[in-house]
Amino acid sequence: MRRVRYESTGGPLFLEETPVPAPGPGELLVRTEAIGVTLPVVRKVTEAAEPIPLGGEIAGEVAAVGEGVTRFRVGERVTGLCFGHGYTDFAVLHEAMTSAVPDTASAVDAVALVRSGLVALGALDAARPEPGEAALITAAASGVGHLAVQLAKARGAGRVVGAVSDPAKADFVRTLGADEVITYDRLDRPEWGEPVDYVLDAVGGELLTPAVAALVPGGRLVAYSSGGGTIQAYDLLVGAKSVIGFQMARIARGRPELYERWRQELWRRFAEGELKPAVHGEFGLAEAAKAHEVIESRSNLGKVVLHP
Repeated sequence: MRRVRYESTGGPLFLEETPVPAPGPGELLVRTEAIGVTLPVVRKVTEAAEPIPLGGEIAGEVAAVGEGVTRFRVGERVTGLCFGHGYTDFAVLHEAMTSAVPDTASAVDAVALVRSGLVALGALDAARPEPGEAALITAAASGVGHLAVQLAKARGAGRVVGAVSDPAKADFVRTLGADEVITYDRLDRPEWGEPVDYVLDAVGGELLTPAVAALVPGGRLVAYSSGGGTIQAYDLLVGAKSVIGFQMARIARGRPELYERWRQELWRRFAEGELKPAVHGEFGLAEAAKAHEVIESRSNLGKVVLHP
């Protein structure tokens, strides 16, 4: 089978031939049909000290099952998070990290919806939103952000503000249901708008300070970015504001019942037309470097997907 790999920090990415892996106990071997490209994986390629397997969300057909697998059979369509090599013709999934793909959804729908949607829904739950509250969502045009905008509206937000890096993304974010769209350079200006009750932040870094300032007294910021950043304690104290860190892997490993409930909600809202995953571009495995460039440039409107 083919697999995308790299040998040193920063790449380059290249295709190699390697044997098809065998699923171990509790694992499924999946013939991949769609592979999601995410910012955390792109950052690991450019920043990690040692090369890592290019994993992430995949969708496809079960080709084989390991010992002890009870929920899935060969031939079923599934999607899930791959912790090993995912940029491949065949990938291995843990059964607990896998869900069935409905007949009404394509593999691309599944990759665009499930993992990114789980992060968006988990971050939204972590904010403890009340009906009618105002939300600010950074990276609102991204694979996670564009779903977070839709979910916030579907969950009853009274006002949703999408924050983006480029004004060219504004129309796209408005089509998702955002009431307002601003660019990051306006966020710390007095005229940007009324304060919000909670922020879902996927950017981090220098954006954290203005994002905290955008909160009402008692407001909450949920940080799920891999971009780091620092928040001054005084900025939280004076407004009785909170910052909550959210990591999807912790929920998937420690709260499988919650993980499954979120998955079911995503598929239900998709079936009812409340949640519409958007795909910015689709690339072949040999074009993985081009897909990474799109993510690095932050130019994507929705999900970036690879195809074997």
